[in-house]
Amino acid sequence: MRPDPPANLQAAWRQQIHAAGMRVTPQREALLAAAWRLGHATAESLVVELARNDSSVNSSTVYRALEALERIGLVRHAHLGATGPTYHIAVESPHIHLHCNSCGRILSVGVAEADAFVRQLLARTGFEADITHAAIFGRCRDCLVAASANGGDDGV
Repeated sequence: MRPDPPANLQAAWRQQIHAAGMRVTPQREALLAAAWRLGHATAESLVVELARNDSSVNSSTVYRALEALERIGLVRHAHLGATGPTYHIAVESPHIHLHCNSCGRILSVGVAEADAFVRQLLARTGFEADITHAAIFGRCRDCLVAASANGGDDGV
């Protein structure tokens, strides 16, 4: 987990909320800070994180706030598995999520890694892909090394 977001980032969040004609509320600020600390978080994990400091937090408030904050571009979501959408702060550059099937680790790489694929897909099909919205599943380097050390049998 990361430390709290820097003050300049929090100020930028407030400015963007105001610019969108919305009120800056303690709940929205706390939600953004929790999403920053957790990195990639489900709505449920955000509820748990927020409840550590405020027992009055409920899941419907979190879902509504996430929807509003995504609409104004402060958070993005991706589908990283069976847990439902995972949210992260939009200030991070657009990235592709790599999900390790063995250990569950989520890695991020820049969208430039898939530029050739996206351009080829568009040229061949006329389909413009949003590669930041879903995960690519496979195995991370550590799990590949461990499987190799075990003769390729990692139990998966």
